[in-house]
Amino acid sequence: MKIIINPIGTIHSPYPDPEGVPIQGVFAKNIRGRVEVFPEFAEGLVDLEGFSHIILIYYLHQVKGYALRCKPFLDTQEHGVFATRAPRRPNPIGISVVRLLGINDNILDIEGVDIVEGTPLLDIKPYVSDFDVRKDIKNGWYQHAGNRVQIVADNRFIQTEQKKG
Repeated sequence: MKIIINPIGTIHSPYPDPEGVPIQGVFAKNIRGRVEVFPEFAEGLVDLEGFSHIILIYYLHQVKGYALRCKPFLDTQEHGVFATRAPRRPNPIGISVVRLLGINDNILDIEGVDIVEGTPLLDIKPYVSDFDVRKDIKNGWYQHAGNRVQIVADNRFIQTEQKKG
């Protein structure tokens, strides 16, 4: 099966490369950016301004290769990549929940940016509390993580070799 996904826009942020980017949007409260939706997709933004938050789905374009086990930023122990939000994944797809500040034509002003400048945007979905907030959750290894203080990325996931296990 071949899957072809084309970007619908570009995400602009103050971060030229992954090192120093907040590791999650919750650590980027006042960091602003813009989402440039390509003009041919602008009609799809109709009624989005009524939402306070949106979910951005994007391609981690600066990530090379992947590892099936990794040590995430917020722990001192190694875990399987699918039990983390580490960027070096078999399919380097990222998600972020950001605050939508405004829309002007095909440009979205956003806040809470934890994304590298020039990141290709794959999709936008509205954040809806009735759908996206869960109760009675378990936080797995994170509940007892050994490093809960690191809030910005270092260079540990910027590698060029492909490692599959």
